[in-house]
Amino acid sequence: MDATGWLQLTLDGLLNAGPYALVGLGLTLGFGTLRRINLAYGASAMLAAYAGAWLHATYVLPVVVVMAAVVAVAALAGLYVEWLCFPDAPAGEAGAARGTTVGLDGREVVALAASFAVWMQLEQVSVGLLPHHLNPFPFLAATGEWDIGPLALRPDRLLLLALAAGLTAALTWMLRHTRTGLAWRAMANQRTAAQLSGLAVSRVQRGAFIAFSVLAGLAACAVLALEGQVTPMFGMWVLVKGLVAAMLGGLGSVPGVLVGALVLGIVEAHAQAAFGAIGREATAWALLLAVLVWRGGLSRRPFRRNSPGVRHA
Repeated sequence: MDATGWLQLTLDGLLNAGPYALVGLGLTLGFGTLRRINLAYGASAMLAAYAGAWLHATYVLPVVVVMAAVVAVAALAGLYVEWLCFPDAPAGEAGAARGTTVGLDGREVVALAASFAVWMQLEQVSVGLLPHHLNPFPFLAATGEWDIGPLALRPDRLLLLALAAGLTAALTWMLRHTRTGLAWRAMANQRTAAQLSGLAVSRVQRGAFIAFSVLAGLAACAVLALEGQVTPMFGMWVLVKGLVAAMLGGLGSVPGVLVGALVLGIVEAHAQAAFGAIGREATAWALLLAVLVWRGGLSRRPFRRNSPGVRHA
């Protein structure tokens, strides 16, 4: 491969980081706030996408209406998941104010298993709504490319990367400088103390879950608008790509998601050129396994004190 081909692959990988960062933001924010991984995150996005595809195919509604419906269904699905899988821990309960101890307590194991069960449930509801393998979704992809010397750049992919970077910056600022961000960080780092000081932890957690789910809906709209279709594999794609991007950048670090997505996009692009589509997907799983081994498993990492984008007040 010559230098131009290598640069083109790297550029393609950088542009693929936009979708990965978008789906990873909600996952890392959810983990940073709750200290638990929501395995139903991808299924919630899939159900919302299928609802939008159903509206698009059945009623041929305007694109804006379909996108709004996707976001609304994602928020409702998130509330359902939160209600079933992540009930608020009573004040003073062991593990409510956690440090950085590695391991899973009983509540976390139950939450993980419950979110897996809800994942299966939401996927079955989605497939029941639209049983076909390929389902049309509003298509907004660019029809051409920009030529930059010998390189080609897709403007729609560049727009997604800019959107992901903008959301990352906005969320980082929100966590640093707003009362909502302070409440989220207090709930993450000192849950019992926050509750004893008068913070309505249950209400804050519910509001945070809605925000994470809205992010999942926005990510589904942005990603699927470039594909023009949704398949039953979309939920798994959201969970795996989002989790790998978040883990590579440090699960719980908002700026880290963008860094992890860039790494994932570049590595996948070169892996596909070398080994084909199967090698590309195998690379994502290999990266996830490698980072799990490197970090010693899923350590409980809240919005960290030394995180470059999220600081304590």
